[in-house]
Amino acid sequence: MQTKQDQLIEFITKNGGFASSAELVRAGFYKAIIYSALKDGLIDRVRHGVYSLAGALDLSHPDLVTASIVVPNGVICLITALSFYEVTDEIPHQIDIAVTKGYGNKGTDKLPLKLYYFSRETWKQGIEEHDIDGQKIRIYSLAKTLADCFKFRNQIGMDIARSALKNALEQKKVDKREIMKYATICRVTNIIKPILETLI
Repeated sequence: MQTKQDQLIEFITKNGGFASSAELVRAGFYKAIIYSALKDGLIDRVRHGVYSLAGALDLSHPDLVTASIVVPNGVICLITALSFYEVTDEIPHQIDIAVTKGYGNKGTDKLPLKLYYFSRETWKQGIEEHDIDGQKIRIYSLAKTLADCFKFRNQIGMDIARSALKNALEQKKVDKREIMKYATICRVTNIIKPILETLI
């Protein structure tokens, strides 16, 4: 017969190796069970309120996995997404996450997360799901990410946006029409179009 700890490990395993404390409690695992599994070295505390199977931090993108659990309604965006697509030399010091306006930041204050607030219309465009270390991670497509970078150029830097656009085109990872589609949605057509014309 399975012990409660065995059931906890099975639940986290089926959840992709990670689970938030809220998910565990909803599944019937009380704090005493969680603390017992921590003490016995069966699970690790990744961040405040986020747990993983012991050794699961040897993953390729642990921060993206953690961020997707902590902000389940978020989408990886901007510099973090550029880094994922390997079109920037910038090293992300935080995970950039797009959320809709009005989304609270409860539970994210102790994590290296930066929330960017999007209108509902622009937030829902260009979302892709990538399977990373057994978790479904929502990341904007490269074309949408580039358009977003120009929209948020005052916060991330125009040079970063321009360089990423150049790299993406040179590496043939995106085409002009796709970029212009999202430039229209993000209302940055007049900014991106002349830059595109000098690069193509």
